[in-house]
Amino acid sequence: MRITAADVVVTCPGRNFVTLRVTTEDGLVGLGDATLNGRELAVASYLADHVVPLLLGRDARAVEDTWQYLYRGAYWRRGPVTMAAIAAVDTALWDIKAKAAGMPLYELLGGACRVGALAYGHASGRDLPELFDSIRLHLERGFRAIRVQTGVPGLGTVYGVASSAAGGGDRYDYEPARPTALPVEEVWDTRAYLRHLPGVFEAVRHEFGPELPLLHDGHHRMTPIEAARLGKALEPYDLFWLEDATPGEDQAALRLIRQHTTTPLAIGEVFNSVHDYTTLLGERLIDYVRSAVTHTGGVTAMRKLLDYAAVHGARSGLHGPTDISPVGMAAALHLDLAVHNFGIQEYMPHTARTLEVFRTSYTFTAGLLHPSDAPGLGVELDLDAAARFPYRAAYLPVNRLADGTVHDW
Repeated sequence: MRITAADVVVTCPGRNFVTLRVTTEDGLVGLGDATLNGRELAVASYLADHVVPLLLGRDARAVEDTWQYLYRGAYWRRGPVTMAAIAAVDTALWDIKAKAAGMPLYELLGGACRVGALAYGHASGRDLPELFDSIRLHLERGFRAIRVQTGVPGLGTVYGVASSAAGGGDRYDYEPARPTALPVEEVWDTRAYLRHLPGVFEAVRHEFGPELPLLHDGHHRMTPIEAARLGKALEPYDLFWLEDATPGEDQAALRLIRQHTTTPLAIGEVFNSVHDYTTLLGERLIDYVRSAVTHTGGVTAMRKLLDYAAVHGARSGLHGPTDISPVGMAAALHLDLAVHNFGIQEYMPHTARTLEVFRTSYTFTAGLLHPSDAPGLGVELDLDAAARFPYRAAYLPVNRLADGTVHDW
């Protein structure tokens, strides 16, 4: 099971993806997602220039040893570029190991704990009628849990609210990196947002009833006391979670928020190591772990992180927007099935062009995702299709307050 080739594939079927394709001497191929939205080429270079030479000739079966070799051996640890590169290698090796065993990856991780993973979709609107239409559309598509993002009166483009400008002419419920020479700059007003949002959730609950699980993403835009105020104001509407209320690097901020609200808290999509969670989990300051397999060191590291979360009563809510490739999504779904402390899975269906490049076998039925019983991850990469979509430079937006101060985006 020696590794004979490891190729970095960069493709842009509507948005950029970085995939590591590892081949063994007996012809098995494993895939790993290394996409880092808006900084894709940094990870591609890290892999091609520094990691791939270390893989050739190694035993593909030695998943844990390879993870430790790449993490501890580089000396410079953690960080999104390093951990995305390690994640790609780790996920590809798990893909190979499961294919060699002739079984889906979740079986190697201990077997299924459930029949499928509850998924939530992204609904949004610039006003209430548009938001209600989006929620109804997601319910018709089978979603049984909904993330609610809304426009704010007086502001233009707002994170997570569908707009043709964000989606290249099509409705899009997530803010992608845009193919522009420089980042687009947006204007933000936290006080206007805090005044507006509770009324939105009151209207949504009145229209759709008390049982529908509702989620909301604050996208790191509040101070601790602002987040505490919002969490308390939203308590009557029984949120499944309030996500990323404050910038994630200030873990002590969650202590203040927790003191003032019983709204469940989720955080972690910008984290890349279990060490980012030690305070949050040890002091039970969060309820859901939001990291992505792609950005947190792969299947090996994510399984350990979720086991650590389970000890502290926290559940999974793995990051799954469309800047996670179908390879990364499949890896998350195998973990979703295998871990006991599963909570919910973020899910945005990829575009038809993306699915030309990545041939998937996972399914979405009656609100539940399943990775399929295909050996390995259950995703194959079409190299010819990937070659038809060359890389395009793209940037995530930059956020400013009305006075021009750069704010968290």
